[in-house]
Amino acid sequence: MGSTADQDDRHRLDKWLWHTRFFKTRSLATAAVNGGKVKVDGERVKPAHRVRIGERLSVSSGEHSIDIDVLGLPDRRGSAPEAQACYAETPDSAARSVRHREQRRLAALTRPRPDTRPDKRERRQLDRLRRQQG
Repeated sequence: MGSTADQDDRHRLDKWLWHTRFFKTRSLATAAVNGGKVKVDGERVKPAHRVRIGERLSVSSGEHSIDIDVLGLPDRRGSAPEAQACYAETPDSAARSVRHREQRRLAALTRPRPDTRPDKRERRQLDRLRRQQG
């Protein structure tokens, strides 16, 4: 392997994503990197890619993506505040996140919400209605 100084300034990408709590498990982080959901400086990379401080990562999940700058390399998967200290979201990405959050909030307001959950009979009626429409 390398010297200890070499290990201090680099970290595996999948491990870094797991340590900083972007993914619940390391295997989910590996699958996301392999699937092209995570890019380093705009390039598709492998899960074993060595992350360095100062690199820019783009992480996509569903319809939302976040751009972050790497600020630190955690030794372990710690608490959320420890994880958040290892990266900073870019201003453009933060503005996109605010817009996306607002759009979701407005969409939720227009959607009708019943007071209670449907019982078995109402659920079957809803299923029948959906089958007729689709």
